[in-house]
Amino acid sequence: MKRYVLALDQGTTSSRAILFDRAGRIVRVAQQEFEQIYPKAGWVEHNAEEIWRSQLKVAQQALSEAEVDAQEVAAIGVTNQRETTIVWDRGSGAAIHNAIVWQCRRTAPLCERLKAERFDRVIRRKTGLVTDAYFSGTKVSWLLEHVPGARKAGRAGELAFGTVDSWLINRLSGGKAHVTDPSNASRTMLYDIRRNRWDEEILTRLKIPSSLLPEVKSSSEVYAETAA
Repeated sequence: MKRYVLALDQGTTSSRAILFDRAGRIVRVAQQEFEQIYPKAGWVEHNAEEIWRSQLKVAQQALSEAEVDAQEVAAIGVTNQRETTIVWDRGSGAAIHNAIVWQCRRTAPLCERLKAERFDRVIRRKTGLVTDAYFSGTKVSWLLEHVPGARKAGRAGELAFGTVDSWLINRLSGGKAHVTDPSNASRTMLYDIRRNRWDEEILTRLKIPSSLLPEVKSSSEVYAETAA
């Protein structure tokens, strides 16, 4: 009998799993911190594999400590650090670089150039966001520009971009699902919140191929089945 829901709470400093019963009561919580990486002043990164490993470990731990079999879990939900950016190889599933965390300021110069061009007005009108290094869009642009071979691989459709929700769901599904929801997409600085779609004008200005982007689906539906 499907008696539980498992929530995955992937945060900036730790991964947590919470197991709920049918009445919404918390049955078990497991949590694990992971490394914060600071390559330069103002730069913040996470190891994308460590994000996945820590999240998987706490999920398994919560089930084990509650003596609950995975077959008893009706659904898994994800909440996550929003603007943290990961680009991975579609074939191998491996990230091409550490995740660039929402706090990272490395793309501030690019944001200033966009403001000087007054392109920030376009971004504000379409996305509802101010032009800032906080958001994912300029982080994707930076990765394509600075990781060797990334620009070519991106144009060839070999790369995938996602915030942490997309990364976890891709791994949970065994690489089959590349999805996000509007609440995460709207924090990328690439999503037209009025037309509910990725914006080609912004993508072109930031030199991001649309093939990198996840499919935007509703916030509550079955995205995929978990791989064994």
